[in-house]
Amino acid sequence: MSGSKLELITDNIWIADGFDLHMPNRTGTYIFNEEKVTLIDTGPSISVPHIKKAITSLGKSLEDITYVIVTHVHLDHAGGAGLLLQEAPNAKLVVHPRGGKHLIDPSRLTQGARAVYGEVFDDLFEPVVPVPAEKVIQKDHEETLTLPSGRTLVFLDTPGHAKHHFSIFDKRTNGMFVGDTIGVHYVEAWKHGREIYLPSTSPNQFDPEAMTNSLSSILSYKPSRIFFGHYSASSNVENVRKQISYWLPIFVEKGKEIQQQGRNHEDLAKELIKEIKAYYKINHVEEDDLLMKAISSDMLICSMGILDYLAKQRA
Repeated sequence: MSGSKLELITDNIWIADGFDLHMPNRTGTYIFNEEKVTLIDTGPSISVPHIKKAITSLGKSLEDITYVIVTHVHLDHAGGAGLLLQEAPNAKLVVHPRGGKHLIDPSRLTQGARAVYGEVFDDLFEPVVPVPAEKVIQKDHEETLTLPSGRTLVFLDTPGHAKHHFSIFDKRTNGMFVGDTIGVHYVEAWKHGREIYLPSTSPNQFDPEAMTNSLSSILSYKPSRIFFGHYSASSNVENVRKQISYWLPIFVEKGKEIQQQGRNHEDLAKELIKEIKAYYKINHVEEDDLLMKAISSDMLICSMGILDYLAKQRA
């Protein structure tokens, strides 16, 4: 807990580092620090102590939380919601219509995550606590939510990474909270003089066409800032668009090559990492550097999702 950190981004919106995967700058919880508190994404349960400490640091209590919004129900974004809500008696959970049932009964979520993460699942995600049904609010495409401060949020159905994913447009800041829909912002890259955004194509609902459409939908709101689930915010919206649009077809094409050769997701991950290192000129970065640790971990998961998608296309 000594490593907990909290950063103001803009207009009473803070990010608390949840140290997901026991790594800094990995997954964040956005905190709207107003008269009442709203959160976007909780991270997994191991992040909840960091969130609690952050809320206390802002002079608030868990009783002040009105809404906990989750962009989607993958455990690295919503796995801690049930645990947090046990101590936040006034909070409601806001979730995509396809996701609510999986937080009320998280058995399928945990089963799927165990298949991906294997023996490290317990260390990274337990406990996964069910959310009481009466706490759940579902928001459809273009529905709104007005916070106690008067701030209005607009919810957009943005599949591609997951079918149970929405993005949230904040009218006050002209910012878009995108979860994983349009990728990962590798803040560790800035230490090396690089700006890196890569698609997040994890299993088992990755759909490149839907992801491209969701990117267009998000950009149609002309956001001035993108708030990523991984990690923090970027005001260079055009560069986000360029990089995600560049990499997405490459990810799929490399996947097709590996599939046709009868190779596996580990082989695909190695190929993608080689491409990424060459493109960003980061071959000099050591493998134990936080940037390369994050990219290497992500490419393994992304490769599973790409090959899963391609297998379904063949079926």
